[in-house]
Amino acid sequence: MKILVTGGLGFIGSNFIRHILSSHSDHQVVNLDKKTYAGNPENLKDLKKNSRYAWVRADILDRKKVDRLMGQVQAVVHFAAQTHVDRSILDSGEFVRTNVLGTQVLLESARAYGVKRFVHVSTDEVYGSKPEGESKEEDMLLPNSPYAASKAASDHLVRSYFVTYGFPAVVTRSSNNFGPYQYPEKAVPLLMTNAMQDKPYPLYGDGLQVRDWLYVLDHVRALDLILEKGRPGEIYNIGGTHSCANLELARQVLRLMGKPETLIQKVPDRPGHDRRYALNCDKLRALGWKPEFSFDKALRDTITWYQQNKSWWSKLKKDKDYQTYYEKQYKWTVVSR
Repeated sequence: MKILVTGGLGFIGSNFIRHILSSHSDHQVVNLDKKTYAGNPENLKDLKKNSRYAWVRADILDRKKVDRLMGQVQAVVHFAAQTHVDRSILDSGEFVRTNVLGTQVLLESARAYGVKRFVHVSTDEVYGSKPEGESKEEDMLLPNSPYAASKAASDHLVRSYFVTYGFPAVVTRSSNNFGPYQYPEKAVPLLMTNAMQDKPYPLYGDGLQVRDWLYVLDHVRALDLILEKGRPGEIYNIGGTHSCANLELARQVLRLMGKPETLIQKVPDRPGHDRRYALNCDKLRALGWKPEFSFDKALRDTITWYQQNKSWWSKLKKDKDYQTYYEKQYKWTVVSR
């Protein structure tokens, strides 16, 4: 099978591509990525000589280039998106263009070329804050940030193509991911890399916002399974193995790294900050998925990866876009989700 992966230079996309090529000797991957600030060719530099992999630098909004690729593939796994909540608060326009209009372009092209499977990768944030219990796939969507609203809109658009056209699309919604190759503006890599630099880690509000943490390698295994066995028109939640408050996570990481808790610097909370996320994953587990990695081992492995790959993340933190972004932030300090 030949798969078009959008946004494959990013964190989850690059891990997915590496998983697919190592797990399926008969699969090929075309990676459509425009190389934004978070898209890093170094994430997949080990695949440059792999005959089953190709990167095409293009925008998902470019219908002609999308069509050229769509006619060559049997399936699409759609990661390409603007994903950072804080950036969406500063400027929502790019989020609407990429996440909504870009998805529409892909859907139209995939429908025109008879693609057999379309997996749209979304987020638990579309459900909004969940004071208690777990969000189920049929729950009402109540997004509270421009980012989450743009993803909710794209989710509805994908579903409409299944209902209206019988298009074989599936939507997935995952909890917070962590692992190797995650851009260092996000919570976990920012915490780890700041600690290695003995810099303070800004923590929103009281730090008691609860998140469910999913190791990226378990996430891509779930996507692989859904690509093969997921039912068209369905939505699948992909949850993690560990739910905890942001403050608890920060303390655990610093303890594992041998760093003092005094590096935690509480800052004013960000606008519209969801208090708690939690996912019910019964539908996915019924397909045969379960996490392979314990949270503790995955967290230790992630710390080790960032410790051993300082050259990868230090260049990103010195990048002009990264620096300019922080100069534009609100009085509340920028941290992911």
